[in-house]
Amino acid sequence: MVLAPVYQPFDILGEVPIWCVRRNRLIWTDVRACRMHVWDPATGTDETFLTPDWIGAFALTDGDALLLASRKSLLLHDMASGCSRTLAVFEADMPVNRSNDGRCDRQGRFWIGTLNNHERIPTGQLYLYSRGALAHVRSDIIVPNALAWSPDGATMYFTDSWAGHIWAYDYDRGTGEVSGERVFLDKDALPGIPDGATVDADGCLWNARYGAGQVARITPSGEVDQILEVPTRNLTAVALGGSDMRDLFVTSARQRMSEAELAADPHAGSLFHARVTTPGLPEPTFNAAA
Repeated sequence: MVLAPVYQPFDILGEVPIWCVRRNRLIWTDVRACRMHVWDPATGTDETFLTPDWIGAFALTDGDALLLASRKSLLLHDMASGCSRTLAVFEADMPVNRSNDGRCDRQGRFWIGTLNNHERIPTGQLYLYSRGALAHVRSDIIVPNALAWSPDGATMYFTDSWAGHIWAYDYDRGTGEVSGERVFLDKDALPGIPDGATVDADGCLWNARYGAGQVARITPSGEVDQILEVPTRNLTAVALGGSDMRDLFVTSARQRMSEAELAADPHAGSLFHARVTTPGLPEPTFNAAA
């Protein structure tokens, strides 16, 4: 199967698409353009809004707000008024770091990773935001990605893209603690760099392969059972949505590409789509009490 471009906003760095069941919209961020998309696939309408800073990740809430992870803070952004309030600040003493990839677990706790925005060196961190407090979980990360949870919430997935492995962990649903790190997919199992991921109703992990123009579906036992081709190289993240949750959406990037490379890759920065057999799961919403 080959995914087709379904919308061409030509994002510099399209990232972390999330299907909002309540709105019937796909929401994602163009990190480097300080722009959020709220896209209606039924009409093709894109209600974009600008953000005051780069947004590396976000989460839905039960209301009109989004939880946004800017470069240095977590913000609760009201989409109706356009106003934001700061919930937490992180890494004020690390000016070269910024947020990259984040997601709510099944209980609504928000996980967020950071990376060095200037060099590919391991100054990145991983945090858990729960009950109004930001807890440090892991250090020595180069590029955090692929945060996702099994349907029952008992397994967490994560990758440092530059290390190449996708790891699986035992996840304590009551406390948010992780243990039992193991290699879920070896770094040499597939071409490209592991980027954003999501999990379907069968518990299979869909993973965007940056630099390879592929999306892989990996079973809970770590076997690759599908490879989907995409007509651009730099795929960043995936989401499952639509009325029956069987629409696969994939974001992409055109950052750091020369004019010649862009001419040879005219779909870079587009949104891609395909219909799949197994539906996805509704995205958890941020729960301030979890």
